[in-house]
Amino acid sequence: MNSNLNIKIRLFFFILVVLSCKTKSDGIIKNDIKFPSNMKFVKGGVFNMGADRDELALRREFPKHKVKVNSFWIDIHEVTNNEFNAFVNATGYETIAEKKVKLDNHKLIENYKDSNIRFLNPGSLVFISPKIITNLTDISKWWFWVEGANWKHPSGPNSNIDTMGNYPVVHVTYVDAVNYAKWCGKRLPTEAEWEYAARGGLENKCYPWGEKFTDDGNFQCNIWTGTFPIINTKKDGFEGVAPVMQYSENGYGLFDMAGNVWEICSDWYDGDYYKSFNKYSVSVNPKGPKTWKYKLEPDDPKRVMRGGSFLCNKSYCSSYRVSARMPNSQNTSTSHTGFRCVKDI
Repeated sequence: MNSNLNIKIRLFFFILVVLSCKTKSDGIIKNDIKFPSNMKFVKGGVFNMGADRDELALRREFPKHKVKVNSFWIDIHEVTNNEFNAFVNATGYETIAEKKVKLDNHKLIENYKDSNIRFLNPGSLVFISPKIITNLTDISKWWFWVEGANWKHPSGPNSNIDTMGNYPVVHVTYVDAVNYAKWCGKRLPTEAEWEYAARGGLENKCYPWGEKFTDDGNFQCNIWTGTFPIINTKKDGFEGVAPVMQYSENGYGLFDMAGNVWEICSDWYDGDYYKSFNKYSVSVNPKGPKTWKYKLEPDDPKRVMRGGSFLCNKSYCSSYRVSARMPNSQNTSTSHTGFRCVKDI
């Protein structure tokens, strides 16, 4: 073979190899799959969804059932203030917490006259630690409606996020999260996708990192350390919400799948939903019940939220477990609820 031709052939194949590994600003080309920035590829599979018979699990986490999910991309951490700010700057979007509540129901209007009128003004629910507490059933002792509280002012109108760009955005509702996700070409995860990703490839474990929770100073997530809700020792490094990616990632390279802020999923909430699954078959890509069901607040639409928050404590809710699930008001925002997004392949 002609030596010049041989060199050209080698050069041609060298260029192909270089191009196959080329890095671009909006992702990496690898094995013909484009990797979106700040997301991880999660290969689909079958897993056992729900809790084992451990002392911390609640009835709504049973029974355990087999689920199959397709492959998807998922954000490596919760959506941050910087990311949400980019969305707001581009669209002019206003969150529900920034708007005055409109009541169409005459009965509700009558109920909100006089003393309750402040709840119609823009605001959100803020956690404020009480000095003393007599029981853990009256949440009104630490949750307060604060006028002027929203994602830009997380503790109230006199607070700001000037130094909190890499903190999870909070005071967002399901509706706000959906609008953000649509803007960036993503969506909210289903409850099944979220749990599959949180497990990080581990089978039948309680936490994203394994089976045991240690509080010997080697904390794996941001929770409430001390006596909830009056004393936080900050043994995990933080008293309130923490910047993203402060703890080790799970097996899929995902951060903060336990603690820090609750994460909103796309599914309607029903505490008995798991009972609808056939334990002898595999459910493929379940998307939740057709509507919500929550006996304590039957007229308030509820979505599922996952992962627990910086307020979780073993004596109170211990919801930093991968199987833990909670109802979240579709139209109400709080200072410990955020979200992350997924993207279809």
